Amino acid sequence: MSTTKIFLISRNYSTQSSRRVVVTGLGVVSALGQTVDTAWKSILEGKSAIKNLPDTEEYSKLPCKVAASINSEAVDKIRSTFSKTELKTMSPAIVYAMDAAKQAFETANFTPKTPQEQQRTGCAVGMGMVDLADICETNDCLKKSYNKISPFFVPRILLNMAAGQISIAYKLQGPNHAVSTACATGLHAIGDAFRFIKYNDADVMVCGATEACISPLSIAGFCRLKALSTSFNDKPIEASRPFDKKRDGFVMGEGACIFIIEELEHALKRNATIYGEVLGYGLSGDGSHLTAPSEDGLGARLAMERALKDAKLNPSDISYVNAHATSTPLGDSIEARAIQSIFGSNEKLAISSTKGSHGHLLGAAGTLECLFTLLACRDGLLPPTINFNEPEDEFKNVNFVPNISQKWETSKRRVAVKNSFGFGGTNSSLIVGEYRHV
Repeated sequence: MSTTKIFLISRNYSTQSSRRVVVTGLGVVSALGQTVDTAWKSILEGKSAIKNLPDTEEYSKLPCKVAASINSEAVDKIRSTFSKTELKTMSPAIVYAMDAAKQAFETANFTPKTPQEQQRTGCAVGMGMVDLADICETNDCLKKSYNKISPFFVPRILLNMAAGQISIAYKLQGPNHAVSTACATGLHAIGDAFRFIKYNDADVMVCGATEACISPLSIAGFCRLKALSTSFNDKPIEASRPFDKKRDGFVMGEGACIFIIEELEHALKRNATIYGEVLGYGLSGDGSHLTAPSEDGLGARLAMERALKDAKLNPSDISYVNAHATSTPLGDSIEARAIQSIFGSNEKLAISSTKGSHGHLLGAAGTLECLFTLLACRDGLLPPTINFNEPEDEFKNVNFVPNISQKWETSKRRVAVKNSFGFGGTNSSLIVGEYRHV
């Protein structure tokens, strides 16, 4: 009879603040590229991955005809690393998450091998929406015969199964957590994982989010909400234009981004490469509207203020905000005002949104954009807001890093705020910075 040894770690909540959390692994699957270096290079060069949707009858009926989808060759390459049996158990979003997680473990140069390592390593990976195409196709099968329904249909559409599949593949026995908070999902996943380590529930966390729901039904649904861009169907690369005066809605994207974060001493003991540090986490609710943010920006302000408090930082310590800004007329302005209300006296503050390049990845947006924020802190380069041609009158003096990346000029440690907000009034802010040992 085999026995499993359980490693019990006593938790001391009073000393949680002494546990620093650093980022040691990164993985990405996106329309901009399927490696961290490729995606980061594309962002800094101001490239756009947005293109026209397939010219099919279903898409032809819809007002929006653009999206930032991963090209078929890249998808085939990713799928080729899995067996046919494995692919039957996983939706496209789970496949992307598994690939990004593999990259993250490789860049971290770490996989938990011993029972103690496995019990002290957890997973927090979320998803904003299930694959609606999978549901539609399965419903069509049911119309033909009950026996045509895949026994893996339910696991494929469960929102926690990206976290589940990753945990099973790497035998992770620490916290197994899945977040689904609409477009705040990815940032909530990193923030929750950060707290798991701070409070000694784990030493290492695999965290992030994934999304793959570009389909006629999802595009139609967001079109009915009047949320998507429809004015640039003939110029796809100009469709997503955060903060620009001509913005008219967001552009859907897809992909996955996974972080490996760990307690600092754990990382130092194994001589890990450290990409940056997670410093603070704030959450809030708007308590306002089903899809629109509170007009006074209260929810956004509360999230940022709470993140600053958690990090024990002042607004003057922040010199860059990577905004949620999705390119919607209402949301971008409200967020910009909220940022100004906190950092208004900080004349050197830069604000940008990378969604002009990769679209809005819904649940995965926060993690992908946090990746670019972290690399900005590391490299001292600010990612641009592309397609930014004309600001609104009230924001004419704001540095939105228009169209071309900028050198991050600061005499202090490079520290940034990353925002993500979602339907239902759910808000998250994360503070990350360049790693400094002292």
